[in-house]
Amino acid sequence: MKKTFDFLESEGIEYEFVDYKKHAPDGALLVRFADKVGYEALINKRGTTYRKLEDEDKKKLESEKSALVVLAEKSSMIKRPIIEFPDGEIVLGFEPEQIKEQF
Repeated sequence: MKKTFDFLESEGIEYEFVDYKKHAPDGALLVRFADKVGYEALINKRGTTYRKLEDEDKKKLESEKSALVVLAEKSSMIKRPIIEFPDGEIVLGFEPEQIKEQF
């Protein structure tokens, strides 16, 4: 996240940070993100939370409906950053060129 913050500030881009680890997103927000990028893209499979999941919970990630419930409950498993632009477009992950294209 630090790279993203540093990049946005160096480019003079104003932003609002929402910490999904502290304030879990509601289901409607997750559905909106999933509609844009696909629910699978929202899952951070490299993180500790994912790696510690029981097989039963990993199985739930195979269906969008149950995966979004798991992501809402275990919000630290959501890939970050998710940058949502005023026009509704989304960039998932730190992608400087894609971010610049939106401005």
